[in-house]
Amino acid sequence: MGAGRWRRVRLPLPRLRSTITADVWSPDRDCDRMLVAHDGPEYRSRGGLAEHAAASGRYHLVLLPPGDRENWYSACPAWADSLALDVLPRLRARLGAGRAVGTGVSLGALAMLHAQRSHPAGFAGLYLQSGSYFQPRHDRQESGFRHWSRIIRYVRRVRTAASGPAVPATLTCGAGEENLANNRDMTDALAKQGYPVDLAVGPGGHDWSTWRNTLDPHLTTLLSRVWPD
Repeated sequence: MGAGRWRRVRLPLPRLRSTITADVWSPDRDCDRMLVAHDGPEYRSRGGLAEHAAASGRYHLVLLPPGDRENWYSACPAWADSLALDVLPRLRARLGAGRAVGTGVSLGALAMLHAQRSHPAGFAGLYLQSGSYFQPRHDRQESGFRHWSRIIRYVRRVRTAASGPAVPATLTCGAGEENLANNRDMTDALAKQGYPVDLAVGPGGHDWSTWRNTLDPHLTTLLSRVWPD
C-alpha cells in the first residue's frame, strides 16, 4: 500500500433503522476527492480497489459493506435516500471531501446509478461494473429473483427517460456475461440523456477477476476526467 492510513467510520442509517461501518483509506496529504464503493469488503479483498487507491494517492476510498444486499441494492428508494442524504454528507464532513464518484458491481452498480439519478447533487461520476440492469427481453433467467419486478420497472423508467442528471460515467462488462446486452442498452440510454459515457467490454465473465482487471486503465481514465489535475 502507498502512503496513507485506514480508519473505520460508523454510519447510522435512520431511514433503514440500521447502521453500517465503512472502511476508509485516505492518502497522507490533503485531498477533497472521494470514491465510494458498494460491496466494499469484497472490493478490498478481491477487487483490487485498495491497491488502485494507494497507487493513485489522489482520493479517499470509502468501502461500504452491503448490509441487506439483495434488498438495498435492487433499486431500493430507502437505500438511495440513505446513501445520498445520510452517508455522503457525513463522509464529506468527516473527510473534507466534495461530490463522490460512485462505484459498484452487479446489483451494486444498479444501486449506485439509482442513487445518482435520485440525488444527483451528491455525485461527480459513476464507475459501474457489470450492472444488473435487468430487462425481460434479455434476462428471463433472473425472473425468480425476489426483487425482479422492482428492478425491471426501474430500468424501464431509466431507459425511457427523455433526459437525466448527466455525470461522466464508465460502464464495464465481460464479453462472456449474460449482462452484456443490458449493459449495452443502458449505455445507449445514458448517452442519449447526455451522460458522457463509455462502455468497456473486455475478456472474462461476471467475477472479481474480470472487474479487477478493468480498473486500469478504465477507472483511472474516468477519474482523470472527473478530477483533472
